[in-house]
Parts: sequence; C-alpha cells; structure tokens
Amino acid sequence: MTKERLTLRKIREILRLKEESKLSNRAIARACKISNSTVGEYLQRAQTGGLHWPLPEGMSEDELYQKLFPERNNESAPERPLPDWEKIRQELKKKGVTLKLLWIEYRDQHPDGYRYTQFCEYYRKWAKTQSPSGRFTHNGGEEMEVDYAGLTVTIVNPESGETHQSPVFVATFPASDYVYAEVQPSQDLCHWISGHVRAFGFFGGLPKILRPDNPKTGIKSPNYYEPDLNPTYQEMAEYYQVAVLPARVRKPKDKPSVENGVQNVERWVLAPLRHRTFFSEAEAGRAIKLLLEDLNDRTMAHLGKSRRQLFEELDRPELRPLPEKAYEFAIWKTAMVNIDYHVAFEKHLYSVPHPLIHQQVEIRASERMVEIFHKGQQVAIHPRNRVPGRFSTNPEHMPSNHRFVLELNADWLLKQAHAIGPQTTNYLTALMHARAFPEQAYRSCLGVLNLARKYPHPLLETACQCLQEAHLLSYRDLKGELEMRMNKSTADHPLSPHENIRGESYYH
Repeated sequence: MTKERLTLRKIREILRLKEESKLSNRAIARACKISNSTVGEYLQRAQTGGLHWPLPEGMSEDELYQKLFPERNNESAPERPLPDWEKIRQELKKKGVTLKLLWIEYRDQHPDGYRYTQFCEYYRKWAKTQSPSGRFTHNGGEEMEVDYAGLTVTIVNPESGETHQSPVFVATFPASDYVYAEVQPSQDLCHWISGHVRAFGFFGGLPKILRPDNPKTGIKSPNYYEPDLNPTYQEMAEYYQVAVLPARVRKPKDKPSVENGVQNVERWVLAPLRHRTFFSEAEAGRAIKLLLEDLNDRTMAHLGKSRRQLFEELDRPELRPLPEKAYEFAIWKTAMVNIDYHVAFEKHLYSVPHPLIHQQVEIRASERMVEIFHKGQQVAIHPRNRVPGRFSTNPEHMPSNHRFVLELNADWLLKQAHAIGPQTTNYLTALMHARAFPEQAYRSCLGVLNLARKYPHPLLETACQCLQEAHLLSYRDLKGELEMRMNKSTADHPLSPHENIRGESYYH
C-alpha cells in the first residue's frame, strides 16, 4: 500500500493524462513528479472504486479518498470500547493522576480493551481535535511582548575571578518579529523596569499593549482576567499609557513571538558568544548589540524581507511617540507611621505630619526623592538620604511642643526679647555671654521671657537695665528686682477709698 497521499489536483491530473492524453504510467510519473508505482496504484484503485475521467462535479478530496481507500475508513473506527476522553482529560488535571493510571483503571473495566500504546494514541488523536492551535493576525505597533531568555551570559570579576550568570532581557513586536535584547545584572525589579524603558527607546515609540510572562518582579498575583501588578510596574504602565496584559501561566502560545524571539536570540546572539569571556555587563552588551543588528537585518527566507524592514513598514508608523522624559524608576513600599511620626525606608527615617501616627502610608522612593502618600494624597516629600540610622525631619510635621524645643536657639530667644525692648535684648545677650556655652543660659533666658507675661514691659526694661549695670545676671536677680519694684509701686500708690474695701477699723 502506498504511503504517499496525493492531493485532489494531482489525482485529477493522473486520470486526465491517462484517459485523455493516453500517456504511459512512466510518462505520467515524470509529468507529475511522482513514482511510477504510485501512478499504477492510484489508477488501479480508481478502477476498483469505479472512478473515471472526468470526475463527478463537486467531489471533495475526502469523498475521493473514501472511494480510493475504503479499507482505511474501516481501520479508523476502533473495534473495542473506549473511555470518555473528556472525563480522562479532567482526571489528568488532578494532582498525581497519570495516563498510565487511567489506562490501568480502563483495563480493569474492559479486560479486552486496548493496550497502553494504542490507548495513548487514541487519546492524543482526540486531544488534537479538542485544542486546535489558532493563528492570529497581529496589528502593527499594537503589542510588545517581553521575557527573559533561558540562556545567560557569564560575567567574570577581573579582581576575584568569581563568575556571575547575568540574565538577558528580550522584547519583540509580533507583527515584524523585530527584536531587542540586553544583558542585565539580575532580574530584580529595577532592571526589569529599566529593560522596558530602554526597549521603548530602542523601538523609538510606544505600543498599546505590553504582554509579559508572569515574573514575580512584575506581577504580584498572576490572574489572566485581573492580574495584580507590582505598584512600580503599574506606575510605569500608567506613565507610558500602555495596558499590561500578562500571558496565562504556563501558556507560551499566548506570547509566541517573544518565545520565538528568545529562541532566535539564544541561537544567533548568545550561542555564538559562548566561548568569549566578558568582564562586565557593558562589555557583553556591546557584543550582543552587534549580533542583534545582524539578526534584525538578516533577510527571512519565507518573507523575503528583514525584521527591520518589516518593523519600518508595519510597526513604526503605528507607534505612539515617547514622552519627553523617560520614566524614573521608583520603589513603592507600604509602612506604618511610628510613634515618633517617622517611617523607615532602607534604615533611614523620614517624617510625616504627626496626626498620622500609627496609620498606614505608602512610600515612593526614586533615585533622588522620597514621597509619602496617605490614602492617595501626598503628605510628605524629602530628599533621599542613604545614611542608615539618621533622621530627615520637617519641622512642620512636629507637634507644637516638639517644634518649640527644636527651634530653641540664641536667634529665637533674642528675637522674642527684641519684641519686648532693647534693654531686655541686651540683658539676654549678657546672660549668654556670661556662660561658658550659650546653651547653658537658655533656661535662664526662657525664665526672663516668661517674666514679661507677669510684669509690664516698661518695668521689665528698667529692671534689666539696672541689673546689667550692676552685673547681676541671673533669672532670680531679675525676678527679685521686679517683685521689689512692683511692691514699692503699690505702696507709693495706695488704693483709693471704695465701699467694697475694708478699712483698718474693721480688724479692731
């Protein structure tokens, strides 16, 4: 029996040349570029099946084969009982269940059933009819697929000789298969985001959709319908106004272009570099760039054009323009405000308004700034400080009593004294000069300012002048002088008679 299945067009040509042109089998074989034995078998089967030229109008290829090979139709139908394949597929989804186990259970029910090899063959044939692979047309510039290559680049530390396996980030546009690749120190979030930013710059524009795999750095909770993105990845997507639609978990067909792009990068970029020694990511990146240009400029045999040509024709015109400034990488972190109204980020403490004590806030830390948000509203911003164990405190965030202590210094004290008068200012200045360190006189100065609340300012001014001339520089001296002057003023100006004031006769 022939193993060569011919198309309907070629079978029609065999019958036509035989019956119309009266050619020999050998001549027909040369004309149709098939073997002589195949021509003879098909003519014999046509005669057995009652087929003559011209063939019946509208006969399909399947109908023609049913007449040519009736024995195959009989062979295709299983002679023994088969299980419910849909039930078999559902059982295979359960943990620990294998096709071998299901076959054993099948044979327990049907001792005369098929052996394991035929059982598996029938299941594979059925499964192919249930999960056909679809080919989708990709619109130019609409989607960018990203992933990491399976191969890595070995980087050697020139000082210690230690080696490090650096991953390779790959991005591609499905419509043209135009590919970008770069070597990175690691798959950390900062490098994952930076790879996207540099890829956008390489392509010179923005797609509408980003389709990554489900890396933990970018996707917090994989879900095909509502994926939970990392806040930084989400912020980057919003900045560039692109939609992130991750592929389903363990479904490489959801992003076949980048899978193919990764394979091409591995074959034509990374594999040729396998014998080279690199001492830095920058050095490896330069080597990758040269091979990547060659890959994108290489003419694809099945299309007759290079990836770069297709990109310029299909993708480039549809890309949205890049913003003037590239996205600045920032880390997001949730924190609880401590009792000292500070939050910690990388062991440095940053202040927030004190009413937020014990409340949850979000920290956004870029290369230069640290922003703090509460319920979506920015409540604090500080220059980023990488010194651990130190404080960055905004006085406006402090309670009034804490702020008072913070602001207490010589300038503040003299400013308050100036509001009372020049003699009080001079007295406080003399107080501070009389101490080895000005800070030692701060309490005495506060006491002097507090006396201004109890005694008239002119009286305080006079007392300060007198005591300074007498070189009596202390809070107690000033307080005693004010009390003495106040008592004397009261004695010199007795109270006027009044019906509510008792005279000295009242007590005798």
